[in-house]
Order: sequence, then C-alpha cells, then structure tokens
Amino acid sequence: MQDKNLVYRGKSKDVYDITGGQYRGKYRLVFTDRATGYVENGKPVFDPGYDVVVGEIPGKGAIACKFAAHFFRLLKDNGIPSHFIEMTGENEMIVEPAIPLSMPVQSPEFPGSAPLLNLEFTWRNNATGSFWRRYPFVRPCKNLHKVVEVWTKGDSDVLITLEALEETGAMSNEEIKGSVELVKNIAEIVSVEFASKNMHVIDGKFELGRLVSGDGKIVIIDEISPDVLRVCKGHSPDNSGNCTAYGECTVTGISEGKRTIKNRNQVSAAELIRAFA
Repeated sequence: MQDKNLVYRGKSKDVYDITGGQYRGKYRLVFTDRATGYVENGKPVFDPGYDVVVGEIPGKGAIACKFAAHFFRLLKDNGIPSHFIEMTGENEMIVEPAIPLSMPVQSPEFPGSAPLLNLEFTWRNNATGSFWRRYPFVRPCKNLHKVVEVWTKGDSDVLITLEALEETGAMSNEEIKGSVELVKNIAEIVSVEFASKNMHVIDGKFELGRLVSGDGKIVIIDEISPDVLRVCKGHSPDNSGNCTAYGECTVTGISEGKRTIKNRNQVSAAELIRAFA
C-alpha cells in the first residue's frame, strides 16, 4: 500500500483509502507494531494507558487486529454497530469510512487556534492511571462504575468536560448522552467477555465517529485491542465493587510534584493474546 492513499497515521495504526476493487470507497485499517508506554531507567515500558510511542513489539499489529475483529464481531452479535466490515489480512481489516468527532477552527485568523481533530472516550471501572493522578484523594482501584471521560486527541491529549463539548458546539446534548450510553454499553460487553477469561478490565478508551454512509450515525470506530485496554488479574471486589487486593497490587509515588501509579497485577499483552487465542 502506497503512502499516496494514506488517510491518517496514528500511534499504532495507519488508515488507507481503497481506490479500486470490491471495497472501493472503503478504508483499509493497518495495525502496526508501534507501541505506547513510558521510559524507565532508559528502557521502554509498554503500557496502553500512555500516549507516547516508545518502540515496537514484533507481531503486535497482527495480534491487535485479530483481537479487534473478535470484539467487533461480539458487538455485532449484541446489536451494537461499528465501522468494521471484515478482516482481510493478518494485520489488516476493511472498515466503513467514518468522520471522527471533530470541529473546525471557528476563528482561524487568531494565532494559536487549532481544530478539534477527534475525541476519545475513556471509561473506567477503577481509579488508577491518570484518573488517580488527577484525583489523588480517591483510594486506588475504587469502583468507578464505568465513569466516562472525554479527551481531545493530538500531540497532547486534553480532558474536555461534557458541558464544554455542548457549549463549544462540538456535539449536541443528545449526541453526548447517546455517546456516553454507547460507551458504557460497549464497556459492559467487553468487561463481561474478559470476566469469562478470569480477567478484570481496569479501564479502556474508545474512539467514536460518524459513518459517512447513511444518516451519519455515531458508532465505535478505530479498535478494541490490547492497545486501548488495561486488564488485571486477581481482582477481588467487596460488596461495593471496590477491589480488596489494591494494597498488594498498587504502587504509587510522587517526585517533583508528579504522581505515579502502577498496578503489579496488570496483564501483559502476551497474556491477553494467549487468553483469546
């Protein structure tokens, strides 16, 4: 596939326009081996909760593609539409073209103005990652009942409130409510599927978009894979759904005003692959 057909290059995937053949007018989604995480002691630590590419994992693209196809088919079985059409290669799938939830610059004549490129909906079963770093008064791994947050995607992801989405005109109130409900429904299906494998989803992030075909319905796009989910083992909830194993699992720290939080029982991408192989 030549770069002339490249529509978008993300942190872990590339999107190409299909200009001929059976799927003309559709998109080819190519899953790459690029992986996000952070650098510790000079070495990359791969973690889907981070947004910086720190290296490549050989074979990761093929695994993520197979994983995503599994969950898109599962959503279809549960009556939830997506942009997925079919998997056509070990690291490629065909998808319906969709427009990410975005917004052009209202006043481009002002220096520093920039468009809203797309939005990412983060959902959280438990308080960890950036949620705990922003709200350190909350007990780590507290049950959050799939609380949904919205972030702008780009060079630097920024949290945006639901009220701001409506007031800026990025989304209508009806679209916001429908999107939050959609994300929670998908999160529940994903969480139940992992529970059947004796694993617990800590949090995840989904991208939504408007299908180009039809009435522009908002659906889940992009992917559902180890790149967008944090999963743990040994989850032991009490009657309120709070994990009782957090004391042995969670490691926090603070240095120069910056907080860190890690989960010892977080499942690696390799373990996820074996579970769904």
